[in-house]
Amino acid sequence: MSDERSPSLAHQPAAGGIAARAMAAARPAAYLQGLNPEQRAAVETLDGPVLVLAGAGTGKTRVLTTRIAHILATGRAAPYQILAVTFTNKAAREMRERIGVLIGQSVEGMPWLGTFHAIGVKILRRHAELVDLKSNFTILDTDDQVRLMKQVIAAADIDEKRWPARQLANAIDSWKNRGLTPAQVPAGEAMSFANGKGGELYAAYQARLKTLNAADFGDLLLECIRLFRENPGVLAEYHRRFRFMLVDEYQDTNVAQYLWLRLLSQAPAGEKVNLCCVGDDDQSIYGWRGAEVDNILRFEKDFQGSTIIRLERNYRSTGHILGAAGHLIARNEGRLGKTLFTDDVEGERVTVAGAWDSGEEARAIGDEIENLQRKGHALNDIAILVRASFQMREFEDRFVTLGLPYRVIGGPRFYERAEIRDALAYFRATMQPADDLAFERIVNVPKRGLGDATVQILHDYARHNSVPMMQAARVLVETEELKPKPRQTLRDLMTAFGRWAAQSEVLGHQELAELILEESGYTDMWQKDRTAEAAGRLENLKELVRSMESFENMAGFLEHISLVMDASEEGASEDKVSILTLHGAKGLEYDTVFLPGWEEGLFPHQRSLDENGRAGLEEERRLAYVGLTRARRRAKVWFASNRRIHGLWQATMPSRFVDELPAAHVDVVEPSGSYSSGGAFAMSRFDKAQPFSGSTYSTPGWQRARENMASGFKATQPPPRREPLTIEGELVARSTGTASVHKVGDRVFHVKFGYGDIAEIDGNKLTVDFDKAGRKRVVDSFVAAA
Repeated sequence: MSDERSPSLAHQPAAGGIAARAMAAARPAAYLQGLNPEQRAAVETLDGPVLVLAGAGTGKTRVLTTRIAHILATGRAAPYQILAVTFTNKAAREMRERIGVLIGQSVEGMPWLGTFHAIGVKILRRHAELVDLKSNFTILDTDDQVRLMKQVIAAADIDEKRWPARQLANAIDSWKNRGLTPAQVPAGEAMSFANGKGGELYAAYQARLKTLNAADFGDLLLECIRLFRENPGVLAEYHRRFRFMLVDEYQDTNVAQYLWLRLLSQAPAGEKVNLCCVGDDDQSIYGWRGAEVDNILRFEKDFQGSTIIRLERNYRSTGHILGAAGHLIARNEGRLGKTLFTDDVEGERVTVAGAWDSGEEARAIGDEIENLQRKGHALNDIAILVRASFQMREFEDRFVTLGLPYRVIGGPRFYERAEIRDALAYFRATMQPADDLAFERIVNVPKRGLGDATVQILHDYARHNSVPMMQAARVLVETEELKPKPRQTLRDLMTAFGRWAAQSEVLGHQELAELILEESGYTDMWQKDRTAEAAGRLENLKELVRSMESFENMAGFLEHISLVMDASEEGASEDKVSILTLHGAKGLEYDTVFLPGWEEGLFPHQRSLDENGRAGLEEERRLAYVGLTRARRRAKVWFASNRRIHGLWQATMPSRFVDELPAAHVDVVEPSGSYSSGGAFAMSRFDKAQPFSGSTYSTPGWQRARENMASGFKATQPPPRREPLTIEGELVARSTGTASVHKVGDRVFHVKFGYGDIAEIDGNKLTVDFDKAGRKRVVDSFVAAA
C-alpha cells in the first residue's frame, strides 16, 4: 500500500493491523476505490492522533465517511464504539447515509454520531444527578432563557431597561462558549454588566436553572466538562467506550468544545488516542461567535506524535481561481500551510472590475447575469456573495426590475426583514391612515404598554363604526373607554402621527423617514439592544433610508415597495440566482460567483480590524479565500468608488485584498456600456507603499486607476454621475442619457403599467400610451418589446 502514497506521506504510520493491511493490498475494498493517495492515507491511518488538513473542494466529507466505513469494515471497532462529531444535524444525517452506502447496509448502531450538543445531551441524561439535574431535564430555547434572565434581573432589583436581559444572555453565552463557570468569570468582564454584578447574575441564573430542572444550550457542554472533571470514573468509562473519535470542521470549535474533546481524548497511560480531526485553518471564519482557530493550529502540540495529512488536490475550481485564492491566503501568518492544485484546466482568470457607485455595481452585475443566462447558464449555479447583509438591497431591487428570479439564503429578503417591515409600517401608517395592518403592526413597537386588550377595543370600535383603526383611536382617546395610562400613550402616538403627516408636506421624504424612526423610539430601541443582530438591523434601517433618495416623495417610494413585495411573492421559477453573505456561503459551491464590495472598511470590515487587529484582518482574509473558492468556473470581484456608509456618501478605496490578488491569475476588466466610464476607480490607500507591486495588469481601466492614484484623485461627493428620473413619485430608472433602442410606435410591455404604444422618445426616456394606465413617462430599461 505504501507505493500508492505520495512521497511526502511515506513516513506516516501504516493503518490498521498486519492482517488488515495484507487483505487491503490483495483486494482493495470497493469503498477505497477512487481515492487519491492523500485521501487514502487519511482513511487508513487509524492509529494515534491524526489531523487531516482538508483544503476547499478536496473531498473532506468523503474522507471522513470513508474512514468510518473503513473502521467498521475492518472490524477495528463496533458502531457504538465510534464517536463522530459534526457541527450540524444536516451534516450528521448526510454522514450516516453515506456510510450506509459505502458499507452496503443501514448504519443504525451509531448512537454517538451527531452534533456536539446532541452528544452532550445524551451524556448528561445518563449522569444527570451528578450535575444536580434529573434525567428528564428541559432544554430552554432563547426566548425561555431571556424570560428567565428577566426574572433574575428583577429579583436583583436592577433596571432591566438599563441592563437588558438579552445583553446578559449574550454575556453568559460567551462565557459558556469559553468554558467559564460563574466562579471563573474574570472580574473585568463581570464589571461589564450592571456595574459588576454580571458574575452574580450568572450564578443566580444557573441556580434558577437547577431549581427548574433545566439547562440551556451552553450547559450541554459546560455541564459535561464539569461532569468529567469532577467524576474521573465517568470520564474513564467514556475513554474505554470510544475506541475511535472523529471531529469534523475542527477549525470552528470554540473553547468549550475544545475542552470537552480534550477531556474525552485523554488516553490511559501508555496508550495512543485514536483521534482524527478534519478541518481547514484557512476557512476559520467564525471567530465572532467564539470559534478559535488556535485549536487547529496547536494540534501537534496538544497531541504528541500526531500525523498531519494535507489534502491539496482540489476537485472544484479551475487553476486560475485556486492560484488567486492561494496567493491571497498565503499572506496570513497564522496558518499551517498548504497549496491547493487541480488537474482541471486553468480556466478563466479571476476578474476585477470597478463601478462608480454601489447602484452601478448592482446594475452591471445584473446585466452580466442576464448575458450569462442568455448563453444557457443556469441561474441556480450563480451566486452573489456579500460581506454585509445591507449590500443585498440594491441587488434585490435591480433583479426585481429585470424580472430576474433570485433567492436570499440564510435570511429573509431585504424588504421582508422584521426591522424593515416595521419601518415601512410606520411610513405607511403616516401616509395612509386607513392602513390598519400597518398601524396594528407597530402600535406597540417599541413596547408602549398598548397590549392586546387595547388593540381589541380599537378593533371593536373600528369594525362597529366602519372606520379605520387610527380614526377609532383618535375618537377613543377623548373618551373614558380606555384606562388612563394607555389612553395617554395612545393620544401621544396619534399626535405624533398627525405631526409626521403634516411634516410630510414640508420635509424631504428621507428626512421624514429618519424623523419618524427617531421620534417613534424605533431607532433607539435597536441602539439599546445589545444582541449580536442589533448592529446589522441598524445598518439595514440606514440602507432603507438611503434607498429612498432615488424617489421624488414618500408615496412613490411606498408604491415601489409594494411592487417589489408583490414580485417577491410570485417566485414560481426554481431557477434562481442565490444572494447570501460570505459567512453563509461556507460549504457551498457555484459555477459563477460574484464578489461585490471589495473596499476598505467594508471588506475587510472596519469593525473586525478595530476590535481584533491582526487576528481580525487574517480572519477577513480567510473570508475572502472562502469567497473565491466557492467558484467552480468563474470568480468576479467588484468594488465601488463611492458607497453610502452609515448614512453618508464616502469615497471608498479598493480593498487591500484586491492589491493582494496575483496578476498572473487576474484580469482587470471594464464593464460594458456606460458603467465605469470617467474614472470609476478610486485611489488605493496603498499608493504610497508601492501599489500593485510587481503587477502586470495592463488594461485601460487599471492603467487609469494607477494614473488617478499618481495624480491624487479622490472622490469626495455623492456620485452625481446620473440624475435619477422620477415620474409621479416613482423611480423608474437612472437615465443613462443614451438613445433608446425603441422607436415611436413600438408596442412595449411594462411590469406595472402593462401593454402600450410609444408616443414620444427623449434619449432613453419614453412617453408611452398604455392601454389601461394611460400616458406615462418611463425609461426604456423598464420596458420590453411586446
